[in-house]
Amino acid sequence: MHHRKAYLCALLAASALAAPQAAQAAPSREAELEARLERLEAEMMQLRADLAAAKSAQADSTAATNAAVAANATQNAATDAKIAALEAKPQAPAEGFRVGNTTVKLGGFIKLTATSSHFSDGEVATNSLGRDFYLPQSIPTAGGPASHVQDFNAKQSRFWLNLDSSLAGHAVKGYLEVDFQTSAGTQGSQRTTNGYNLALRRAYVQLDRWTFGQDWTTFQYTGALPESTDFVGATEGTVFIRQPLIRYSAPVGQGMTLHIAAEEPESGTAVAGSPALVENGDDRLPDLAARLAWTGKAGEASLAGLARQVRVENAGVSADSFGWGVSAAGKLFLNEGKSSDLRAMVTYGRNIGRYVGLNFAPDAVLVPATGELGDVNIFAALAALRVAVAPQVRVNLMGSYQTVDYASSLSLASLAGFNKRAWSGAANVFYSPVKNVDLGLEYRHGDRRVVGGAQGNLDRLEFAAKYSF
Repeated sequence: MHHRKAYLCALLAASALAAPQAAQAAPSREAELEARLERLEAEMMQLRADLAAAKSAQADSTAATNAAVAANATQNAATDAKIAALEAKPQAPAEGFRVGNTTVKLGGFIKLTATSSHFSDGEVATNSLGRDFYLPQSIPTAGGPASHVQDFNAKQSRFWLNLDSSLAGHAVKGYLEVDFQTSAGTQGSQRTTNGYNLALRRAYVQLDRWTFGQDWTTFQYTGALPESTDFVGATEGTVFIRQPLIRYSAPVGQGMTLHIAAEEPESGTAVAGSPALVENGDDRLPDLAARLAWTGKAGEASLAGLARQVRVENAGVSADSFGWGVSAAGKLFLNEGKSSDLRAMVTYGRNIGRYVGLNFAPDAVLVPATGELGDVNIFAALAALRVAVAPQVRVNLMGSYQTVDYASSLSLASLAGFNKRAWSGAANVFYSPVKNVDLGLEYRHGDRRVVGGAQGNLDRLEFAAKYSF
C-alpha cells in the first residue's frame, strides 16, 4: 500500500514539472484514486473471507455427512445382528389357537399312581375311593384281620379347556375341567379294561367380575393344599368342595380381593343310630359364602365365612338348623424364587360337615323320635412345609387333623359308629428330571377313631408319575 502511494506521488510530481495546471488538480485525483484503491482492497478481503467461510462450511457438511453414514452403518449392523440372533433362537410355540375372537387353550396332566397300603383293622373294597386315595372315613375300625393291598391306576389324569374372549369391551372367559377319578361307579374291570368315564370337575363362565358355573367353593383356599402324590393330600384338615355357584369378585385394596357367592345348597345328614350319610335334597336357601383374599411378595392369606341352612323332611315333618363356619388360611414364601413355602389352614364351624374333609362328619344328625336335628361342631387344621433342596428336587412334610363334637342331646349309644377324630402325617420327595415331568414317592400314616372308641389306621407307600401339558 505504501509503495503504491510513493509511486503515485513521484508520478504526480513529474507531471507537475511538465504541466503546472495538471499539478494543481493532482491532490483531488490522488484522493479519488486512494479511495478507489481502498474500496477494491476491502472488496477483495470480503471475497477472501466469503471464500474461506464457504470452504469451512463445505468441510463441516462433509464431516457431518460422513458421521451420519457411519452411525447409520453401525445401527444397521446392530439391527442385523439382532435379527440374526432372533432367527437362530428357537421360537416358543404359540399358546392356544384362535376360533373367531376367542383364544382356546388345552391343558392338563396324565398321572399314574401306584400304592401299597396296609389297613390295621380290616379290608377296604377294591375299586373304591379309599383304595384310590387317602380318605380317612374309609379306614376300617371293626377290629378285623389286617389287610395289605396293591393298587395301580391312572384315574386322576385331568384335562381342561380354557376360553378367553373380548366382546364389546368386556372380558369373557370360560373354563371346563374333567377327570376320571370322580366318575360315579365302576365302568371297567381291573382284570381286563380298567375303563373309567370322564367326570365333570369344573365348568364356569366369567364375565368381568362375575362367575357363573361350577368351581371350587368360595369358602375354600386351594393354595393351602400341599404338593402330594395323593389326590387331596391333607384330607381331614381341609375345606374341599366343588359345586355350582354365582360369585362376584372385586378388588378392595392393594393386593386384596373380596369374593361373595351364593352356592348350591345340599345337606348330608345322618340318622341317630346309623352313621351312613344321606343327601336330602330338601334345602330351600342357597349357601352363602364370602372370602377376603390377599396376595403379596411375602405370601398369601385368606379369611372366609360361611352361612347356611341344613334342612330335612322326614315323613312329612321338616326340621332345619342354622350352620356357620370360619376358615383362615395362608402361605408364607421361604425364598425369593417361591419354590419353598409354609402352608396352613384352620377351620371351625357348626353344621358344615360336607365342606370339610370330604364329609368326614355329617352336617347334622336327625333324631326320628323327636323330629329334630342335633348340631355337629367341627374343628379342622392342616400344615405343610415345602422345601426345594435342589433345582429339580423338593421335599414336602404335611400334617392334618379333624375332631368332631356332637350335640349333648344325642346319646352316646346312638353315636357309637360316628366319626370322632382323624389325623394323618405324610412325607414325600419329588424329582423333575425334565420340565413338566414329576416323579414322587410318599409315605403316609393315617388314624381314625369313632365315638364308641374303635380305632384303625393306615400305612401307605405311594409312587406317582405325572406329565403336565
